[in-house]
Amino acid sequence: MRFIAAAAAVVLTAVASPAYAIDQSKGKPGFCPSATGVTVVVDFQDLGGTTIVRCFPSASRGTGLDALKGAGFQIAGVQRWGEGFICRVENRPSAVEIVPAQGKQNYRELCIDTPPGSAYWSYWHAGNNCPWVYSQWGIKNRDFIPGGFEGWSFSLNKTAKTNPQPRIAAVRPGAEGRTCNATEEPKPTTNDPNEQQQPQPNTPPGADNGGGDGDPPAAEPPPAPATSAALPLPRPRNSASPTAANPALSVAFTGGEQAEDVNKVLRRQSGASPYAPWVAGAAVVLLAAASWWIARQRRRARKA
Repeated sequence: MRFIAAAAAVVLTAVASPAYAIDQSKGKPGFCPSATGVTVVVDFQDLGGTTIVRCFPSASRGTGLDALKGAGFQIAGVQRWGEGFICRVENRPSAVEIVPAQGKQNYRELCIDTPPGSAYWSYWHAGNNCPWVYSQWGIKNRDFIPGGFEGWSFSLNKTAKTNPQPRIAAVRPGAEGRTCNATEEPKPTTNDPNEQQQPQPNTPPGADNGGGDGDPPAAEPPPAPATSAALPLPRPRNSASPTAANPALSVAFTGGEQAEDVNKVLRRQSGASPYAPWVAGAAVVLLAAASWWIARQRRRARKA
């Protein structure tokens, strides 16, 4: 009977436990309060409007991937390049939703190869009180700026001039109005040529990315990732840039923390029944009860 009670308790606990999209065991909600750690902003833009801000309170050096995952976001990388190219954040865009990307009829993000320039997660970074800068370097190939910001903004049918930066000002609360604190960005931690971020739409590799001084020239769609032996060093940050936009103009960033768990959403989208785990649990309990009953009857029969 003890086994049956324990099994039933496990099933009931699983039913009662809340499951959220954000991994609550990692990171903290909201902005990092100090120069320790990095604030991560995820802006879904045309995918739905939700913007989530979380803190990765790490005092040690880390990559953009460390920051994104350490803040608690659930992500997916493409099959070809792994987590060097992020195709989903919090299951958006999901494999079943149609993304109205230009030139891609009924497009769905299957996370097999690099997403198209008309529908992808763009990667940004900023020092505290600095403007957002589009990163030419991949999430695994650059370190976050301590006390700064990492940004992910979904770009849908945009050009290099209209590619949307996160709609949250890169300003820690209490630091409004101060000068831009753009510390020197660490060199890449790897020379893997597959870990360079996809260039902005209509922007050839090495062209101005809109975060400096000049508009990027028009060009053909970006080519596949480089296959050379090593990436060049990252472009220097523009420390003379003006301070970030007024934080009062930032969009609200509530609403995403309590969203449904990503893995639960994926199971539902795959067609799996939401009751399957509970049916399986109930079957285990019934099987255990039946085994106990049969054994009890046999003992009685032997005694008789």
